[in-house]
Amino acid sequence: MRYALITLWVLMTLQGVNAQPKGYTLGDAVADFRLKNVDGRTVGLADYKSQKGLIVVFTSNHCPFSKAYDDRLVALDRKFSAQGYPVLAIMPNDPAAYEDDSFDNMKVRAREKGFSFAYVIDETQAVTRSFGATRTPQVFVLKNNKGQFTVEYIGTIDDSPQDGSQVQRRYADEAVSNLLAGRPVQSPLTKAIGCAVKWKN
Repeated sequence: MRYALITLWVLMTLQGVNAQPKGYTLGDAVADFRLKNVDGRTVGLADYKSQKGLIVVFTSNHCPFSKAYDDRLVALDRKFSAQGYPVLAIMPNDPAAYEDDSFDNMKVRAREKGFSFAYVIDETQAVTRSFGATRTPQVFVLKNNKGQFTVEYIGTIDDSPQDGSQVQRRYADEAVSNLLAGRPVQSPLTKAIGCAVKWKN
């Protein structure tokens, strides 16, 4: 019995190695990072220091939930980029798990969907772990507080993960609108619905 319990503990511990760490919570300061964009440049938080904030979206090529949000992400960036809250899309998955998530296919997706924002790959998955992202898509709305970005919203883009025509609550939109109006975010935490991040072994 004792051996079985020890074996179970070891297995759970090993699973925990690739398990998602806690990550950022509301109000946390976000550490700077640099990731490769589909245009070959590296992009990081420091590049957005002149902005009021940033809409960070973890998304992927293969996930049907992510695909369903492509047009809505473009619309979100179109609405808020000029107001100081552009979108930054991060592909967190191990491309070995799904060929669709390769960097070359990211380039194709960005071109075909007309992404007006940076679409970067987290090759080491270190940034994904630091944020605590577990799903694609998953949103983190950051506010620029005198050069330090803090987390103000974590969760889903809206309340209709598959059908954009059925949206009742636009949570990410509401969060940014609240911040632009100088108000606290009314619904700062929601549950992200989507595909699990594919971690490297």
